Amino acid sequence: MRIIAILLALWSGCAIAAELPRPKPAPPAKPAAAPMVGGPVDGLGRAGIALFNQGKDVFSRVFTPETGLGPLFNNVGCAACHEVPVVGGSGGFNEDDVDVERHAAADDQPSCNELTTFGGPVFREQAVPGAIVPSIPGNAGVRIGLRSTPALFSSGSIDAVSEETISDNARRNNGGRAAKLPNGKIGKFGRKATDPDLAGFVRGAFATEQGIDSPSEISETDLLLATFFIANLAPPDAQADAQGSKVFHDIGCASCHIPSLPTEKGKHAFLYSDLLLHDMGPGLADLCKGVAATKEFRTEPLMGLRFRSRFLHDGRAERLSAAITSHGGQGQAAADKFVRLNERDRNALMKFLSGL
Repeated sequence: MRIIAILLALWSGCAIAAELPRPKPAPPAKPAAAPMVGGPVDGLGRAGIALFNQGKDVFSRVFTPETGLGPLFNNVGCAACHEVPVVGGSGGFNEDDVDVERHAAADDQPSCNELTTFGGPVFREQAVPGAIVPSIPGNAGVRIGLRSTPALFSSGSIDAVSEETISDNARRNNGGRAAKLPNGKIGKFGRKATDPDLAGFVRGAFATEQGIDSPSEISETDLLLATFFIANLAPPDAQADAQGSKVFHDIGCASCHIPSLPTEKGKHAFLYSDLLLHDMGPGLADLCKGVAATKEFRTEPLMGLRFRSRFLHDGRAERLSAAITSHGGQGQAAADKFVRLNERDRNALMKFLSGL
């Protein structure tokens, strides 16, 4: 019952200090024009900020084999990959880090094989001493996909968008579809929209990325604290550029990268995503996962784009323009219009995107 009470408090925004270990007193927050990137959202209060900081400590924890790491893992802690420009951000493509994962699956929908008996669909890069890292099988039907580490700044906003809103987006006839999962819920998280809520996504990340299982290797309380930290990371403020925003809408980018979505709390989530699966064409296709086909990807939220050095789901694009022109399938029309832009409008669009 205690854990249920924590969950209810976390997602309702109520005071939760009584349900978790008593936080250390936090100093009064200094007034600021906007929350700093990597800091907490406005309105948490002193108790909430203290819990946010405790969650950040869990997120930043470095695990060892003695504290539960492995036997297979990608990195030793969440913050080892989510590091740019702050804890909770994206991967830095550092030589010493595993900021790009290897995924694999066989065939395609409706008979997708995620290769679970071989260690898939995420094939971990590292193992504790004595453990064997499974290799991706070489079957003709096996498809390999790379995944760069995404920023987590908008995770709380994504969690607050209702399934009804996502379904309404699918009815707008922009070609996307809601990721209706076998349990009846709609997937919101992950490049293939595999998870319906943030709590489950975080639990799965600890298990997959670090081999850390709850409650045997991380307590339910610590898991919830880490989730609370992610959910309350302040999103970056967009740096307005009216001309670039107009071009963004005019060429059709905003039909999928919808600037804002209403949330269940009566606010707006500035995601620049419809949270739908879209067919992105054969050029970007890699593997099936969840209910998504090889060519389908959830529309990537663009908030925090200015902090990324590589683009697209696998980090293949080193320039924003290359990421746009790589769009195929349901993104092809917008990509074609981008190519035809005059220099003034193209520069305005790049300035706009670089401010997100």
